[in-house]
Amino acid sequence: RFEGPERDAYQQPEKVLDLLGSIEGKTIMDIGAGSGYFSVKLAARGAHVIAADVSEELQAYLRERIAKDRLQDIELRLIPYDSPALKDVEVDLVFLANTYHHIEDRAAYFRQVRQGTKPGGELVIVDFFKADLPVGPPVDHKVALDTVITELKEAGYTSFQVEVDRLPYQYIVRAR
Repeated sequence: RFEGPERDAYQQPEKVLDLLGSIEGKTIMDIGAGSGYFSVKLAARGAHVIAADVSEELQAYLRERIAKDRLQDIELRLIPYDSPALKDVEVDLVFLANTYHHIEDRAAYFRQVRQGTKPGGELVIVDFFKADLPVGPPVDHKVALDTVITELKEAGYTSFQVEVDRLPYQYIVRAR
């Protein structure tokens, strides 16, 4: 359900990862890691990945996948809905794909994300345009790009790079 050629076609993970530049040796938290779609690819590029999710079932699936495929540099972290459960200045980068719209009190949540990010680190959000698209959640579950920026400003982020043309159905926000 979370992986396969249909997802690759719209998600275009290599285009997303290329945007991050060199991540070798960096610690990255993948919030909403799910089955490990991006976590595995981030680790393959040399990052230490904290694959965080609220679902015990998906964490169990990813644990089996890590063992079966002998994957390195992926640490699992079961997190609550209302917190990224990050230690202060623990990570270089926080990554969320298709997860932003699941978070409720986003300003408070992303204040915690900022505290957990090292100086000079960044937050990267990939999510669906708020439109009727052939992929993604229903329109009323999606969060408009300008809302994301407003909420991240409330959380204390001040610098934004936004990509709206890289992926067919999604925006990418890089925030510091």
